[in-house]
Amino acid sequence: MKDYYDILGVSRSASQEEIKKAFYKLAHKHHPDKGGNPEKFKEINEAYQVLSNKEKRAQYDKFGRVFEGAGTGYQGFPGFEWQDGDFQSPFGFDIGDIFSDFFKGATASTRSRKRAYQNKGRDIEVNLEIDLEEAAFGARKDISFKTYLVCNHCNGKGYEPNSKLKECSNCKGEGVIRELRKTFLGEFTQIIECPKCKGRGKIPEKPCKVCGGDGRYYSNKEIKVDIPIGIRDGETIRIRKEGEAGILGGTSGDLYLRIIIKPHPIFERKGDDLHTTIYITFTEAVLGSKKEVNILNSSGDKEKKIFLKIPSGTESGEIFRVRGKGIKHFDAPGQGDLYVKVKIKTPKKVSAQAKELLEKLQKEIG
Repeated sequence: MKDYYDILGVSRSASQEEIKKAFYKLAHKHHPDKGGNPEKFKEINEAYQVLSNKEKRAQYDKFGRVFEGAGTGYQGFPGFEWQDGDFQSPFGFDIGDIFSDFFKGATASTRSRKRAYQNKGRDIEVNLEIDLEEAAFGARKDISFKTYLVCNHCNGKGYEPNSKLKECSNCKGEGVIRELRKTFLGEFTQIIECPKCKGRGKIPEKPCKVCGGDGRYYSNKEIKVDIPIGIRDGETIRIRKEGEAGILGGTSGDLYLRIIIKPHPIFERKGDDLHTTIYITFTEAVLGSKKEVNILNSSGDKEKKIFLKIPSGTESGEIFRVRGKGIKHFDAPGQGDLYVKVKIKTPKKVSAQAKELLEKLQKEIG
């Protein structure tokens, strides 16, 4: 028996908001359009349909299942349940493959919704490499990728501009065809989408010579995108309707930009804080000094360095904090800090005079 709570990864006391968040996260991860497992996606959806409904959840918590057969099942076969297009048998076998064929596209509105879904372009995920400075201060980037574009010649309609649509001879303009099929349950009229006109009921007199009738063509797409200030490595930017163009004027999919921040030669980012290392001499550590430290800056910044006070007696490995010199927070006011690690650079060779002085110093300080 399926454990819907386990499928969504939530506790039995989870609130509706927690269930909703868990579902959205898993659905995005396992969506078939993103290369996910269709069966896993179906299982996640099934769990959400039950746990997001107060009455269904109460039944499930009490009995371990949801009873929907009474009054909603197929007449003449009590005990069958039809949920999300699938019939479930109380005898332990699935006959959804049989029923789904006969009820698919049974009404014009259902066919219209299905066609709109099928014609919708797929979502696309693109990796975008940016510099640490671009992540810290924001940037406008030009990106290009291969995908389906709306055909400009026919404006996505699929037929020549001077041409017209005519009634499909295969379905007589209905967009569907009907076939009588016999099964062990009796005779059924099967309603399926017309393969010739793809459910539109009409076909072009002259298909578009550029796209071949799909209303789109495969090519290189170039767009400009704005990188928000403070974005982090691995985060994703969603740009609506900039993905794959739909078929025959269908809605375009979305573009997901996965941000990859390139390593920086000086700074390491941890959250919104920056970490860097400077080297000082032995005498600077003993006597104290002021050292120039690079800070992260955009091309328009005048301030590129600051002076850090090194107190006398500083030991190698000590870390100093410079407030407000990190990265601006992405979703809150304020800014991270800069952490400077100090390392003492020991010379490998010294002159005889320097050696003599160091020996005297060693005796002096014990």
